[in-house]
Amino acid sequence: MSKLQNKLAVITGGNSGIGLATAKTFIQEGAKVIITGRNQKNIDEALKELGDNAVGILADTANLSHTTNLVKQISEKFGKVDVLFVNAGIAKFAPIEQTTEEFFDETININLKGAFFTAQKFIPILNDGGSIIFNTTVAFHVGMGGAGVYAASKAGLLAYAKVLATEVAPRQIRVNSVSPGPIATPIYDKMGFPQEALDAMGAALSAKTLLKRFGTSEDIAKVALFLASDDSSFVTGAEILADGGMLINIS
Repeated sequence: MSKLQNKLAVITGGNSGIGLATAKTFIQEGAKVIITGRNQKNIDEALKELGDNAVGILADTANLSHTTNLVKQISEKFGKVDVLFVNAGIAKFAPIEQTTEEFFDETININLKGAFFTAQKFIPILNDGGSIIFNTTVAFHVGMGGAGVYAASKAGLLAYAKVLATEVAPRQIRVNSVSPGPIATPIYDKMGFPQEALDAMGAALSAKTLLKRFGTSEDIAKVALFLASDDSSFVTGAEILADGGMLINIS
């Protein structure tokens, strides 16, 4: 039997990269999936790939009124949710000395504030025994240069996930995090670096993993499936490092 048969899952930022791969995996395992994104065109393109068991809703994680409306729409049209994958986020890098307030606020508003309130607002419509999954990162474990704001936003999210796991435990809702290492996703193309710089960065990051390669979005989707399904029924407050051995290779 499929691992998510008759389950309803919500994936923020589900129109590309890890979110889209996870939506495909969840659907293959029997779930109906609601994806969100900030660009309607990208959502529509994703829905063409996902098929009839997917629904797309335009919502900006950084905008709390959007999240409130998202929860209202889902509650009215679909009722309760079984799985929430808080995946939407951005990865922008700058040395600390060059970090502006605007740069700081953008990353924190999406990666931490937006994620915090997304989970908060979904709690009332989560089924007892449901699963919340946060997409964090290995970057805050390794002190990667240029990742000061990004790493801080994700470290804060991991701390929040542990507290949330404690608070929703009476309802048997599990809260866990997956921390990817270097993953081949469109997020790198959005950094604005020349292709040569991206290639060099990719080679350097691959060399830091024990497996000597970038991960794929599908690699992370499989971890998310484990955390979403009953296979992880006794796992909560945990962080799964899906980094190809990067952390232990450089520690």
